[in-house]
Amino acid sequence: MTIANIFLAIGPWQIAIVVLVVLLLFGGKKIPELMRGLGSGIKEFKDASKEDEPIEDKKE
Repeated sequence: MTIANIFLAIGPWQIAIVVLVVLLLFGGKKIPELMRGLGSGIKEFKDASKEDEPIEDKKE
């Protein structure tokens, strides 16, 4: 089974079950805090990847 077929095999019931399990594990109050942390982590990663300092070749 290829990766594309795996993504096509996920249906609405599987997504609903995953969401339900996440709600049961973390609770409704903790999820916004987790998403905020995930978003800030992604933002920091993007900022760090944009900081490309040019490499200076020192010819002596």
